[in-house]
Amino acid sequence: MPETISVAEAVGRTVALLGAAQIFGVVGSGNFTVTNAMIDGGVPFIATRHEMGAACMADAYSRATQNVAVVSLHQGCGLTNALTGIGEAVKSHSRVLVVSGDSPVGEITSNFYIDQDAAVEAIGAIGTRVHSAASAVADTITAYQHAALDRRVVVLSLPIDLQLQKTEWDPSMVPALPERLAPGASADAIARLVDALATAKRPVIVGGRGAWNAGDELRRLGRAGGAIMTTSAGGRGLFADEEWALDIMGGFSTAGATALVADADLIVSFGAALNRWTTRGGELMLGKTVIHVDDDPRAIGLHYPVALGIVGDARAVATAAADAMDGTREGYRTPEIAARIKEVRYWKDQPFTSRAEPDRVDPQEFTNVLDALLPMERIVVPDGGNFNCYPAAHLRVPDQQGYSLPQSFQSIGLALSSAIGAGTALPDRLPIAAVGDGGFLMSLVELDTAVRLKMGLLVVVYNDSAYGAEVHHFEHDTDELATVLFPETDLAAIARGYGCEAATVRTLDDLTVVSSWLSGPRDTPLVLDVKVAKFASWVLAHVHQTA
Repeated sequence: MPETISVAEAVGRTVALLGAAQIFGVVGSGNFTVTNAMIDGGVPFIATRHEMGAACMADAYSRATQNVAVVSLHQGCGLTNALTGIGEAVKSHSRVLVVSGDSPVGEITSNFYIDQDAAVEAIGAIGTRVHSAASAVADTITAYQHAALDRRVVVLSLPIDLQLQKTEWDPSMVPALPERLAPGASADAIARLVDALATAKRPVIVGGRGAWNAGDELRRLGRAGGAIMTTSAGGRGLFADEEWALDIMGGFSTAGATALVADADLIVSFGAALNRWTTRGGELMLGKTVIHVDDDPRAIGLHYPVALGIVGDARAVATAAADAMDGTREGYRTPEIAARIKEVRYWKDQPFTSRAEPDRVDPQEFTNVLDALLPMERIVVPDGGNFNCYPAAHLRVPDQQGYSLPQSFQSIGLALSSAIGAGTALPDRLPIAAVGDGGFLMSLVELDTAVRLKMGLLVVVYNDSAYGAEVHHFEHDTDELATVLFPETDLAAIARGYGCEAATVRTLDDLTVVSSWLSGPRDTPLVLDVKVAKFASWVLAHVHQTA
């Protein structure tokens, strides 16, 4: 028999029954009841200290698991506080459902009032709402299905007056999610892809975030077509155990890896955007045939013109193409290329001259030592900024789940929260948040969340007491840099105040604290305040060319 319950309770129970995996949020009066209903329905909840932290955690959780994560927010200001994190999730095609309170219908004089649908649609999310007590369950089901099946961020607004109204609810009103079969490509498209691979002398296959489910199939296609493998930043780790694979393509790749991609005559991209970062502003695509495979036709050729677009799921297309190819061919897989891949794949193997200063470490040298020290079962989460290339490119990853790059929106200050979300999703791994001092100070409130969770989180702060990217962008034009320079701050002391273990790193010898922490229970975050020498990131020249 149906129960008569409040709309808020009905929405929460429906979200839980549909299969939401995790809730992150800041609870206020506008989302109190619906949040408790989701929790009562069996969905775990983590209270964050800021709404943007909740959105970033949900984004990273969804990336790591491919499941729907929920963000629970108060109306108005609670939602706007989360918008940057929501924007990052939108641009990363994460399965995130935002459940937000909303002002009473028609009450435009409320202090909390904004046009929530317009606000979220402006950053690319789907704005939807509970329209009435009678439609509450159906409205919730529609919102959830968009998030789960369409890989979209959906904001479901719940006016607080409607939340109080009564409606009938029964589990039988909530159907299972419909099965959606992965789209395949036409026979003609597969034939043209096979022909391109069979005739290319130096083919390269690129796997992106949209190919996370296709690693084995792409490896088989690579063997059949004689292609070497690489990934976009979003797909990094997909071919971590493949001897014919480069680590990453584009702005984060080594000079030798870049040269190998530049020498290709065919690029076949599966689920990668081919944006300016992956293609180095298009430079890596010149003079070669480009084929783009994606299940979203809008993505094909969006950032770079391609010779052939194939609409289809990465795994389905790779399987069909590999099945159609006869045996294997050498192509780009020569003994000489095998030796070059081994030499140029990882930054840790590239020669460099240390730029360490008294009481300040060289960021490249430091990151290479840290990489060797940490267990490989890790999740690397780099923030944005001048330092970004060092953790983003030098810290190796075990697989595609081991890398979460919250840089689709180019905001700084997202990595700490994102690492907590990723660590929640994959509790058997070491989450590493690598941030600059600016991004850390923007987001350090979530240290409290990590401490409450007893999370073995490593936070590495590359501290140059500046917004370093801006310093190096403008120092050749002006000496008026006071707006982006800051006095030295004892970040380790601040972290200890939150209950973290913390240490200041001025020399490589100071890294003994990491070994001690790793050998302990790891039930408290460790924050490293790493004083780094003044440096201009090796990726800055690329930024100037493509920004």
